[in-house]
Amino acid sequence: MERDTQVFNLINQELHRQRSGIELIASENFTSLQVMQAMGTVLTNKYAEGYPGKRYYAGCEIVDQTEQLAIDRLKEIFNIGYANVQPHSGAQANASVHLAVLKPGDRILGLDLSMGGHLTHGSPVNYSGKLYEAHFYGVVKETGLIDYEMLEKQARELKPKLIICGASAYSRDWDYARIRKVADEVGALVMADIAHPAGLIAKKLLNDPFDHCHIVTSTTHKTLRGPRGGIIMMRNDFENPFGQTDNKGNLKMMSSLLDLAVFPGIQGGPLEHVIAAKAVSFGEILSEDYTVYAQQVLKNAQALAKAFVDKEYNIISGGTDNHLMLIDLRNKNISGKKAEQALVKAEITANKNMVPFDDRTAFVTSGVRFGVAAITTRGMKENDMQFIADKVDRILMNSDDDNIIQSVRKEVNQFMEQFVLYPELG
Repeated sequence: MERDTQVFNLINQELHRQRSGIELIASENFTSLQVMQAMGTVLTNKYAEGYPGKRYYAGCEIVDQTEQLAIDRLKEIFNIGYANVQPHSGAQANASVHLAVLKPGDRILGLDLSMGGHLTHGSPVNYSGKLYEAHFYGVVKETGLIDYEMLEKQARELKPKLIICGASAYSRDWDYARIRKVADEVGALVMADIAHPAGLIAKKLLNDPFDHCHIVTSTTHKTLRGPRGGIIMMRNDFENPFGQTDNKGNLKMMSSLLDLAVFPGIQGGPLEHVIAAKAVSFGEILSEDYTVYAQQVLKNAQALAKAFVDKEYNIISGGTDNHLMLIDLRNKNISGKKAEQALVKAEITANKNMVPFDDRTAFVTSGVRFGVAAITTRGMKENDMQFIADKVDRILMNSDDDNIIQSVRKEVNQFMEQFVLYPELG
């Protein structure tokens, strides 16, 4: 069989792109080589519908062990009693939770997408907004912080079945205890989506959601630095409050409802090669090296935020507690869309993003979101953040000057030569 040079040439081009540029997209990171190697193995050939020890196909003895290893390592990371590592993505994890605990038309309460929330938290263009009666809380306009009073007021008036906390563009920590208190008052379950800060939570650098939230979901490819995928977790299992019973008349445990929601609820065969890669990344998270990495992420985020504030950029909420920051560019007279396009020309990748109370559409936006998880993996430290802020500022202040942009691009390419990505790949 001839080698598919077309595809592999494109893969090599992507490797070059990742190596030569500055990756500031908050949702992205660089896995270790061994995580990628695990994904490209014969495990991709195995069909394994079901769960370890309870499969619908023969020949699952080995993948049972790799999946159980992923489960066990994830439990150790977060000190939890339940984990499902099969969701193909964070959206699939959230959809599984919704399927397990909700019926069509049930009320949910989540952070508004325009305020930093996520599509799967009730957006009208997403299944979560189409299947369920979605309501939203936001942030305080003056501070950019979660409006907990609004959340509590909405919860008491609406009595939702599920309250969702977590965000895709919010730079501060969460008061999970306060959310659980009002949830108990109105009889709601709480789901925390920690897709972004999960790696920092794993190392106890941010508040722990597990003691206060019934169910926790996450992706594995952001600060957890694993392959692309999702997970569902609980610190402690509990009897479901919906009256569903097993064949002996006993109330089904929530873990059973969640497992059934993933398979056969919304997925078929799990991606066992990706689950093996998850297991590898979870092993890395348990190491002291990862602790140092997570601590450096926070240091870099603080340094980058300060550098932008010093240049009079408006960071929503005034700073960051995690790995990301959302910047309102209106005082700089440039849209998020134009900023993103100009930065890409200089091989600095970030994404346009709506800011709270935005007066532009989601296709244009007034903001841009930056994250430091990927550049920290590349080996950057606090003193490198000034270089990044300087180059970003120069691009945004000269977004129509191609000569300046190309000059910055050369500086970026030269700068990144000291942070070699995947040297083993040649």
